[in-house]
Amino acid sequence: MDIGLCYLDGNADVVEFCPHDGFQNILAACTYTLQEGDQPSRLGSISLFDVNSVTRALNRVCYVETAGIFDIKWNPVRGVASPLIAQADAGGCLRIHALEFSSDGLEPAGSVLKETTGIQVSSSMCLCTDWNQSGTSLSTGLSDGSVSVSSLTDSQLIEDQQWKAHDFEVWAASFDTHQPSVVYTGSDDCKFRGWDLRDGPSMPVFLNSRAHTMGICCIVKNPNDPYTLLTGSYDEHLRVWDVRSISKPVNETSVCLGGGVWRIKYHPFIKDLVLTACMHNGFAIVKLRDGNPEVIETYNEHGSLAYGADWQRRRSGQEDLGKNNLVVTCSFYDKMVRVWIPKTDMLS
Repeated sequence: MDIGLCYLDGNADVVEFCPHDGFQNILAACTYTLQEGDQPSRLGSISLFDVNSVTRALNRVCYVETAGIFDIKWNPVRGVASPLIAQADAGGCLRIHALEFSSDGLEPAGSVLKETTGIQVSSSMCLCTDWNQSGTSLSTGLSDGSVSVSSLTDSQLIEDQQWKAHDFEVWAASFDTHQPSVVYTGSDDCKFRGWDLRDGPSMPVFLNSRAHTMGICCIVKNPNDPYTLLTGSYDEHLRVWDVRSISKPVNETSVCLGGGVWRIKYHPFIKDLVLTACMHNGFAIVKLRDGNPEVIETYNEHGSLAYGADWQRRRSGQEDLGKNNLVVTCSFYDKMVRVWIPKTDMLS
């Protein structure tokens, strides 16, 4: 069931609901637009929307022009941490934006987003970013095959290390949610690697170059299971891994989703349920069912490349967990953002 839709001013490629209490109605939607010519430029924007599921309205409350954005991530909810957005952009920068509070602390302030810090990571483009679970470090994948890890301390970003991790573009660089020193990376070179930051970046702790027949687009650790990890690839497969045997994918199972698996999002409260953006084949909701993925619903209301997808993180009673799940998706060339409710009972 469609709740609402809107069009952005540029090519829509990332959407994320804010996970923080009191701000879970806030949706961030980002763009990347290549302007060709003698001096081509890559422009982008962040739009914040107040999503009202009752009136089916998406009210834009903030708009920020910036360099072309490949990825954003809200910081994880930990203690009294304020909502922050990390931005990986085409200018080679990693930037942090703060969602400001009003005087009563319950609603966003008038200016809403404020850039608090940023660093020039590289002359190459920043393609992806991810927070560690404490919200103190960020990993960033670069278009020259490098990976950067930076610390956020006292509202300042400092790069800790950068190394050549792959031969081609790094589209995925994700922290392990259960092992904070471990970073997983995937690239257009089809190689899937893991790195232990305590050992330095000289050698990966594992390398798998056989499983993916095309480039790796995303890597996501199961937040409810210390051993399960998912990868998505241009080869159209969603793969399930057991990190205890990740160098030899003997426990690997996969499902073909009919399009390059660009983004994977675990449901915030329902175990083993994921939302996927499948590029040329719309969006799919997949139930893992003890590690065996099964598509339980598809969504094909968009008209171009399916890139961005997320769940709203609003907690309800157990009887409502399988219903009224709010989903946001976006597509690239038609500049469209849609908010909708899946038809399927997620608990069945």
